[in-house]
Amino acid sequence: GISLASELYRIGHDVLAVDRDETLTQQMMGHVTYSVTGDSTSMEFLEEVGIRNFDTAAVAIGTDIQSSVLTTVLLKRTFEVPEVVARATNEIHGKTLEAVGADRVVYPEQETGLRTAHSLFQREVLEYMELTSDFGFSKINVSREMIGLTLSEAGLSPSGDQNGLAVVAIRRGRQPVLSPSKDETLMDGDQLIVAGPESTLEKFGGVG
Repeated sequence: GISLASELYRIGHDVLAVDRDETLTQQMMGHVTYSVTGDSTSMEFLEEVGIRNFDTAAVAIGTDIQSSVLTTVLLKRTFEVPEVVARATNEIHGKTLEAVGADRVVYPEQETGLRTAHSLFQREVLEYMELTSDFGFSKINVSREMIGLTLSEAGLSPSGDQNGLAVVAIRRGRQPVLSPSKDETLMDGDQLIVAGPESTLEKFGGVG
């Protein structure tokens, strides 16, 4: 929850951070708009901090499932927050959150495990995002052998090759190259955003 709140604040959102632990709320000061110590399962407390004024709420409570569910119920059904995103630790927890009104349920531990599994034995793969059970996106470092080659010369294509792989963007420092042409020359430090079938991405990730 801390990293989520800090990043939302960094990109320009007004963020209210709530936690029972005063040490954590003290740490959050300066990293969010408001940092308050209190009980998110208390209707009176949520009313007092003006929760009705917020468009979106993220319930990042992990281990205390009862508090997670009760907080979600209050946010969605009592205060009618338009968008409530809740963190679940397992499938039962997630189904319960959906049943009480969460608009979106995320499983950060599972998602982290998925990304780690795809990059553990492939040093070029920096990150993997699943789109469906057998299709996804990988962020991949350009290998030494590919530097100086065009996408076409490297056997890649923005529109997709015979294996279904498509380079949808190149991350080059702070300036991304979106929808690159087949004649785009790859540079040292480039990162490719590649879409395709999971099995093909696995093989491609071993390049280098």
